[in-house]
Amino acid sequence: MSAKGTVFGGSSDAYDRFMGRYSRQLAVAFADFAGVHEPQRALDVGAGTGALTAELVARLGEERVAAAEPSPDYVATLHTRFPRADVRQAPAEQLPWEDDSFDSSLAQLVVVFLNDAPLATRELARVTRPGGVVATCMWEVEGVEMMNALNEIRKRLQPSGSSIATDYRDEESLRRLFEEAGLRDVETTRLEVSVEYETVEELWEPAIRVGGPGGPAVDQFTPEQLVQGRAIFEEALGSPTGRYTLTGRAAAVRGFSG
Repeated sequence: MSAKGTVFGGSSDAYDRFMGRYSRQLAVAFADFAGVHEPQRALDVGAGTGALTAELVARLGEERVAAAEPSPDYVATLHTRFPRADVRQAPAEQLPWEDDSFDSSLAQLVVVFLNDAPLATRELARVTRPGGVVATCMWEVEGVEMMNALNEIRKRLQPSGSSIATDYRDEESLRRLFEEAGLRDVETTRLEVSVEYETVEELWEPAIRVGGPGGPAVDQFTPEQLVQGRAIFEEALGSPTGRYTLTGRAAAVRGFSG
């Protein structure tokens, strides 16, 4: 479930095994869509554990990449993984860089978790040079099969819980967000990825240890509920008995600053 102002934390390893397998693939397609290439200087906002940061580094080198992330847990991970990158602990709404600092400023899979998405978009535009690219993307509603299975658990075990935020999970609302922020030549697209698994446990174990809205499932649920949840999860995935593949689909938008 989504919640404004969410700061993720906890095990970086669990997050990488849970969502990182999707976000690393997505980062390649997203960076292509944003047109990131040498000799640009690029910023990753809401960098998490560094899926997009790693792709930017591969294209540009660490010294030409910066990252902003509000979670102290993940900032520590970013410093370790990218010691020569300009990594700072900061929210998207208050970026600690001067105007026109970057050729491209990207935010992958964070827009629905922000306190103020319009302000954050204006901040992305502010730190991007005139003519530079600003881009963001977000999983579509019901666009990620594994998340649909997890949401089925919440529906059945926490029926009074908050609903999934739907803003900024489609091309139309992302286009409107960018146009209202003053970005020009705004374009949208859909990006798709797929991840292969050997067992249900391979996905379930890291999924319950990732801290997002409400904290990790291992802290939210009783042991009995976790057993129930595991059964619901497997059923929602179609009770696979061998290798299986799950897909993810994101809406993306890009525009030009100035």
